Amino acid sequence: MPIVKQVNWNGDVIGDFTLSDEVFDAPVHAAAMHQVVVAHLANKRVGTHDTKDRGDVRGGGRKPWRQKHTGRARVGSTRSPLWVGGGVAHGPHPRDYHQKVNRKVRRLALRSALSLKASENNMLVIDKIALDAPKTKAVAAFLGKAECERKPLFIVHESMPSITKSVGNIPGAHVLHVDSVNVYDLLDHIKLIATPEAVRRLEEVFA
Repeated sequence: MPIVKQVNWNGDVIGDFTLSDEVFDAPVHAAAMHQVVVAHLANKRVGTHDTKDRGDVRGGGRKPWRQKHTGRARVGSTRSPLWVGGGVAHGPHPRDYHQKVNRKVRRLALRSALSLKASENNMLVIDKIALDAPKTKAVAAFLGKAECERKPLFIVHESMPSITKSVGNIPGAHVLHVDSVNVYDLLDHIKLIATPEAVRRLEEVFA
């Protein structure tokens, strides 16, 4: 069974925390994680981009000059993509970028990402977040003591506005509710810091 360090709010190690084999020691499936991350980024795209082709640009109704005997190239409209002020050739138009990922693949990818964090020793369990009011300095001190300064990700089991507001001023840091955990954020951040209740919730849902 994988074991990670458990720390207190001062950053001191107070013991070991045993994780579930089914969730934190599963085989790492790189293809599943890649598919889920690609779909995640694609689904974030709004898809409202649009360009005007030659039929949408105003003007260009009259033929600039006659077809022959001018010595110049033949042209039918001043709104051709070749002209300044003309339309865009093969430009983007509104579309839906949504990609569907099967539920089993998403669960497999999430177990893989969590197992990867545990196996690379990039996961900590914090006993309790003792923060009554937003205090960036206190969070930065904890991250420094726990050696988690580089892109930490906090996973909490309940709404904690104080830690969310405090982390907002630390570059690369982020806070997620356990119900919003996703593969992209797990892989995008280096250190994973979770409360015991959040870990047990992950084990309950994804076991």
